[in-house]
Amino acid sequence: MALQFPDLDPVALSLGPLDIRWYALSYMAGFLLGWWAIKKFLDKYPSVYLTKDKVDDLLTWIIIGVILGGRLGYVLFYNFDYYLENPLDALMIWHGGMAFHGGLIGVITAMILFAWKNKMPFFAVADRVAVVTPIGLFFGRIANFINGELYGRASDLPWAMVFGEGDVARHPSQIYQAATEGLILFAVLLIAQRFPVIRNRYGILSGLFLSGYAIMRFFIEFTRQPDSQLGLLFADLSMGQILCIPMFLSGVAIIIYALKKHAKAR
Repeated sequence: MALQFPDLDPVALSLGPLDIRWYALSYMAGFLLGWWAIKKFLDKYPSVYLTKDKVDDLLTWIIIGVILGGRLGYVLFYNFDYYLENPLDALMIWHGGMAFHGGLIGVITAMILFAWKNKMPFFAVADRVAVVTPIGLFFGRIANFINGELYGRASDLPWAMVFGEGDVARHPSQIYQAATEGLILFAVLLIAQRFPVIRNRYGILSGLFLSGYAIMRFFIEFTRQPDSQLGLLFADLSMGQILCIPMFLSGVAIIIYALKKHAKAR
């Protein structure tokens, strides 16, 4: 007998007319814990470029990049036809609809501008952010599970779960993603960061994040229900899988570039 998805309220707290949703809290947790973790890691692995006082400013840039990039990515990659006919709806982020790959582009853009403004190497910033990014990914996927959204394909596994109406048991793919692109990827990056040969060359940690996330997301997508408005695309791959291909190649290219450079990071 399949498990039944628990009737979880997406609203964590109501303050009069204001509803505070778990999804919003997940973003707050990711930002704040990531900010805290970068500062803690700077105590152990100091940087002559990204000092602790600059991390506070960096947080603002990251928040703007995630929100603008994530929303724009969803509009362009996942529901372009709808928003082409209803352009004002693209501004209504409280109705949901964020894309990781769009958020990634937004964060990269924000880090480029931040690094340029502060006259520091881009990867001196990106490597630090890459290590803590899985924290936000973990909380985001847990929020997806609480909302009963982005669930998986039909399955007869013992832990398969019935989401919403109907009686079709499905993979709890949100939990798979929280475990892989959240916990496992975070552990891999934490371990990699401990080695001076990795930590002291700008770009390796960023490349590991990009390629590691792409691999995990690509394979977990085989258990995830394709977006209803898109379905499966080229070679029966989902949009998420297609976007992971250039992400993986970029990660590998960055790692090769970083290994070939002679200059050591500081």
